[in-house]
Amino acid sequence: MKNLKKKKMKHYYKQIKVLGLALALSFTSCIKDLDQDPTIDPDSINQNSIDQDPSKTISVLAKVYGSLALTGQKGPTDAPDISGVDEGFSSFSRLLYYMQELPTDNALVRWTDPGVPDFHNLSWHADNRIIEGMYYRLAQTVSYANSFIATNQHRSDENVKTYIAEARFIRAFSYYYLMDLFGDAPIVTQVEKSLTTTDRSSRKQVFEFIERELKDIENTLKAPRTNEYGRVDRVAAWALLSRMYLNAKVYTGTERYQDCVTYSEKVINSGYTLHTNYAHLFLADNDTNGAEKENIFTLNYDGLRSQTWGGTTFLVHASIGGSMKVEDFGLKGGAWEGLRTTKSLVNKFNGSGTPPTSWTDARAMFHTNGQTYEIEDVSKFEQGYAVTKFKNITSKGQAGKDPAGQIVDTDLPLIRLAEIYLNYAEAVTRGGGGSTALALQYVNDLRSRAGATSLTSLTTENILDERSRELYWECFRRTDLIRYGYFTSSSYLWPFKGGVKDGTGTAEYRNLYPIPTNIILASKGVIEQNQGYK
Repeated sequence: MKNLKKKKMKHYYKQIKVLGLALALSFTSCIKDLDQDPTIDPDSINQNSIDQDPSKTISVLAKVYGSLALTGQKGPTDAPDISGVDEGFSSFSRLLYYMQELPTDNALVRWTDPGVPDFHNLSWHADNRIIEGMYYRLAQTVSYANSFIATNQHRSDENVKTYIAEARFIRAFSYYYLMDLFGDAPIVTQVEKSLTTTDRSSRKQVFEFIERELKDIENTLKAPRTNEYGRVDRVAAWALLSRMYLNAKVYTGTERYQDCVTYSEKVINSGYTLHTNYAHLFLADNDTNGAEKENIFTLNYDGLRSQTWGGTTFLVHASIGGSMKVEDFGLKGGAWEGLRTTKSLVNKFNGSGTPPTSWTDARAMFHTNGQTYEIEDVSKFEQGYAVTKFKNITSKGQAGKDPAGQIVDTDLPLIRLAEIYLNYAEAVTRGGGGSTALALQYVNDLRSRAGATSLTSLTTENILDERSRELYWECFRRTDLIRYGYFTSSSYLWPFKGGVKDGTGTAEYRNLYPIPTNIILASKGVIEQNQGYK
């Protein structure tokens, strides 16, 4: 049943036209190349058609979800949601990977496309098109959510109330990343003509808005594990609150570790369970192989129904090069030779050999044949260990559905139970109450699954290392390093941090990304640049 439901949601992702509603963020002429198209398609679903056929409402909701998974209306290319940014680069998850993983010890990239090396060098500026693309992507998702809510708020149907709560969650989730990446942000909850005329709220105010939204909708969202696969239930709201409270000191200046413990406990006790096999979490059938019991919120992909060059298609293709065989990853071509990791991540695992080439911890998914441990030249794929975490192969060894062997089926977890185990452990260790025994147990549950030896005690430092081992390449690392004060400081270095071979500290203002120049110009002074950027 869950597989059938998943197929339905993925079908919606592929088939639904862009909403024929007034989109909230149609930007002004000075950024015309990135304008959203408010007309899109003559047969798009609008308010009148929904009123005439309420069954279409779920299809429109799928577009709200799909704005985080896909990039346009016709598959991987053509008819993009956002013009002016290469569609291959413009998916939420690909942009998030660039901004959350590349500036850290988890990843390096060989490519020299404009703006891409800026991330591992920590040298970006306000004209970086990838940063600009993320701002527009998140703004667009807010726009879709606002349009959906406005269109359906007059309806009394209980199912529609749940749909609205889900749209509000997606909006809150988008605001979380606006807050995390950019700091202050305009809070827009109605269908507005332009974002750029709305003044930014402070980071603390955005935090409080998200918190209110999530608490307001939690009882309207479906009960734990009762929604169809690919749609959120109330556990997703609790999990996002857990994440926010863990980082509250960064976002608001006030620690909220006790609240993190409270909401982590709600998630842990909700009925989601750890999968027994870590590797299966990142395979092409992770909707049916047991991973769906651990994954709380995913971006759903299907080689036939939801095609994009972002998502897990990007993660799989970009990770392959050198002596690696595409067939081992469920593909028939397309070794993009882009992404590798640094020895800093490799060294988080207890490996054998000098340099290490084998590990007992199953989470250490590295390809070493033909790859060097040390990196002298970032432009050479064979320098730095390759990562084999994501594959387009099922747990039974079958390749994904795309007959061309290009588009990947693997769903991308955005929130999974393992994160919440680690949130609980860190919040307890930082004085948030809870049980130190349970905190240790949760961490050791993750280590046991991976075949690693148990820890005897917890410190904030070994929890950070555990997060690195468990969550690498899942877009947490920048946020984690900032919370620990390591992201820009010289107290923790990794290869090519700051563009220097052995690493160097960088300016603290880079803990936030700049507001894109086009946004500043379009606002005519209403929106100000983040400190440190010109």
